Amino acid sequence: MKLKLKNVFLAYFLVSIAGLLYALVQLGQPCDCLPPLRAAAEQLRQKDLRISQLQADLHRPPPVPAQPPEPEALPTIYVITPTYARLVQKAELVRLSQTLSLVPRLHWLLVEDAESPTPLVSGLLAASGLLFTHLAVLTPKAQRLREGEPGWVRPRGVEQRNKALDWLRGRGGAVGGEKDPPPPGTQGVVYFADDDNTYSRELFKEMRWTRGVSVWPVGLVGGLRFEGPQVQDGRVVGFHTAWEPNRPFPLDMAGFAVALPLLLAKPNAQFDATAPRGHLESSLLSHLVEPKDLEPRAANCTQVLVWHTRTEKPKMKQEEQLQRQGQGSDPAIEV
Repeated sequence: MKLKLKNVFLAYFLVSIAGLLYALVQLGQPCDCLPPLRAAAEQLRQKDLRISQLQADLHRPPPVPAQPPEPEALPTIYVITPTYARLVQKAELVRLSQTLSLVPRLHWLLVEDAESPTPLVSGLLAASGLLFTHLAVLTPKAQRLREGEPGWVRPRGVEQRNKALDWLRGRGGAVGGEKDPPPPGTQGVVYFADDDNTYSRELFKEMRWTRGVSVWPVGLVGGLRFEGPQVQDGRVVGFHTAWEPNRPFPLDMAGFAVALPLLLAKPNAQFDATAPRGHLESSLLSHLVEPKDLEPRAANCTQVLVWHTRTEKPKMKQEEQLQRQGQGSDPAIEV
């Protein structure tokens, strides 16, 4: 019996030793499980790295935003607007003044077609919050539109624009607001903004750094969707226009701005009231620049930022009927 137990024990021992030796041999063999384990370990390492980066970002102070130039460092934009008395005058001027109020470093030169300033315009300017100069000059009778004449027959706003140019050149005439013209050496740009157009505030950013005469398209003008310069390689090479394309400068009044130093250096440059139809802009620009030297703005004149809109003339039949009955609207209420 004892012999049999010894034999069993010996056999068990030998089998165990064989199994242990086999296991030891297998430990030295390559294992297919290692690549997935390595990939999982790498994913964990990448996640840990990303978590560390996010934690560092949370403790990092936010970047300082780029600061725009201080308003005092910007060239002043002198906006010249001729205006005349009519039912929609106040509505037009309120709309324009609120657009201009969005533009920093701007000086509004509002010129009435009148012998003297009117209470309506004076009050509007005072309430606008804008830096302004109020001027007034009456259009000579010979240059005024006659009853029934279309607006394009005679150039309008000529005397008023020239009055503003005179003020910029130190010839006085202000009846309200800022009386003193810009001092010598002032960096600025002059823009002629009629009171019935529509202006994007981006337009004023485009014109502010004008060196000579800058130009851009104008929408809804000349019977076209837009009129404006044609640009190639950053230079004006022609003009997209349908009416008298051979004009020296086939541009709308809203389609250009002039550097103030250039205007002051050309004291005789002004608008000519006797200029042929459509040549009013050319009568000024011909004294200032050659077409090849125009500075295209608004993404090389591919963006429209000003529109030649016009307010519809109100129909007052009911008002006239009530007035005949002595029941018209209260004239003391300003419209």
